[in-house]
Amino acid sequence: MPDAAPHAAVPPRPVRTLDEHAAAVLALAGPTPVQAVPLADALGLALATDVASTVDLPPWDNSAMDGYALRATDLVAGAVLDVADDVPAGDTRSVHVPAGAAVRIMTGAPLPAGADTVLPVERTDGGTGRVRVDDVVAAGAHVRRRGEDVRAGQVLLRAGDVLGAGALGLLAATGHARVDVHRRPRVAVVSTGSELVAAGQPLAHGQIHESNGVQLAAAARAAGAEVVDVVVVPDDVRAVQDALAALAARADLVVTTGGVSVGAYDVVRDALTAVGAAELVHVRVQPGRPQATGRLADGTPVVALPGNPVSAFVSFEVFVRPLVRHMLGASRTRRRTLRARLVGEVRSPQGRRQLLRGALDLSGPEPRVAAVGGPGSHLLGALATADALIDLPEPVTHVTPGQTVTVIDLREHDA
Repeated sequence: MPDAAPHAAVPPRPVRTLDEHAAAVLALAGPTPVQAVPLADALGLALATDVASTVDLPPWDNSAMDGYALRATDLVAGAVLDVADDVPAGDTRSVHVPAGAAVRIMTGAPLPAGADTVLPVERTDGGTGRVRVDDVVAAGAHVRRRGEDVRAGQVLLRAGDVLGAGALGLLAATGHARVDVHRRPRVAVVSTGSELVAAGQPLAHGQIHESNGVQLAAAARAAGAEVVDVVVVPDDVRAVQDALAALAARADLVVTTGGVSVGAYDVVRDALTAVGAAELVHVRVQPGRPQATGRLADGTPVVALPGNPVSAFVSFEVFVRPLVRHMLGASRTRRRTLRARLVGEVRSPQGRRQLLRGALDLSGPEPRVAAVGGPGSHLLGALATADALIDLPEPVTHVTPGQTVTVIDLREHDA
């Protein structure tokens, strides 16, 4: 027999709103330590400090077109000018344009001294020794001025900004080889259940394939974490205690799934109480009513989620993901929300905030969303197609087609 909790009366648990529990989870940990990393290793990390440009961008006046650099006073239709020099991109010489002449120039090349305008090659005969002006342009045309994009000393990015490809390109262009960022939070996942069997293994009667560990590890990585381990343990208090103790030294955060309800074999509840401080609550939300937080003996925070797959998925999104983003140092910890027209109708239990899986449609003049999958927290079939959560407040029990609802956008982006 597994080491189950005794069939003793379970004291009533505190009841929280979703927002109250989210705040309690967010308070479990702060941002991770700061480290300087090369730009190549900084994708998806959050800046620890503001970053300013070290140079003007562009660093000098340059050509926006392939053509001829010249003086605007020499621009006369039909005029023929001597081509005094060629300036390709990357030319480091100091070149001068005499009056009555032109310099052939390539896009991005420094503008020669004396020139104030670039005439595109399409408006000439394309000559190399001499060039004919077929059409004129305005004075100053096709010149990128020094510092017109960014000035040296200008703040480019703020502490808490998460670095994407565009931000990394900007940092490189303005002279930064390394940046100070918060390191990725190290997250361990513990999936509990004596019925769990690894994917790919045959199932005996009463067994199911383990999925929560796979799902939550992927969600943690997508949120910016480094997943240090995924452990599957049976419904045995000692086994859970041993797993938690082993992970404490390696993880900044431990996330468990299963075993937090009030059943005799909900062993995470008892293991958390035995190895550290634990707070078990009921949250007025569906799915995901039973929740727990705690700390191991060394202070490592633990967030314990329900074991039903949909409950675990939704609970991670609204409780754990914001904490991971906060530990990452991101200024925005929550996903964006939007308003959308409901396709079909939905019902919600009285007094509980409902988070329904949904499919967003942004192809029309206004966003639309349809509920996918049933309300049961065990129904995995539609989880892969859901790219939103329909967020129905506690007082709402019925929403009709065409009504506007709040939607949490689950599609991958910075927050």
